[in-house]
Amino acid sequence: YGTCWPGGEIGYLRDSMVKEYIDFAAERGMLVFLDHQIGRYPVADAVRRLLPWLKYPYVHLALDPEWKTELPMEVIGSVSAQEINDAEESMSAYMNAEGIAGQKMLVLHQFKAKMIAGREQVRADYDGVLLVHTADGFGPPALKRMSYSYNSQALNLPIKGFKLFLKTSVLGAGYDEPLLLPAEVLALGPSPRLVIYQ
Repeated sequence: YGTCWPGGEIGYLRDSMVKEYIDFAAERGMLVFLDHQIGRYPVADAVRRLLPWLKYPYVHLALDPEWKTELPMEVIGSVSAQEINDAEESMSAYMNAEGIAGQKMLVLHQFKAKMIAGREQVRADYDGVLLVHTADGFGPPALKRMSYSYNSQALNLPIKGFKLFLKTSVLGAGYDEPLLLPAEVLALGPSPRLVIYQ
């Protein structure tokens, strides 16, 4: 949804295009995750921009701390536990104010310790918000398992996710080689509740 550009500026998908994705997914019983790379701006700004999309039943949100930076592809960014808690609180308050029932996922990507400062202080108990702590990053199976193992140590974030990167012809884009098989992913401990192929 929001892509980090050089200097930390953000390029956004047009609202009309987002709505096309939402309508397509709704007709097929699919979920839509709007992922924001944050850039040079406060996390609160990213969340504020995403909140109105929660009115659609199949829409969930994702934040990518790696890209909270002014130097994308050079410096791996980070967010604080307080910023994440504030994001969850904003989601919960918005859902309550708008009468949005059920739960909405907030996917939080991590593949390096520095990406979430004070990770042990992140809460996962906000009404209506299902925080999914997802192991991000590409590479060989040993590296992927190591990232997931590190994330699994955060017991305060009990719902885990796992991201796999398909081979691509896009210049400079990384991918998993070899790609873990579904059975190998589900055998991770704890078993991930959300598996993302990108």
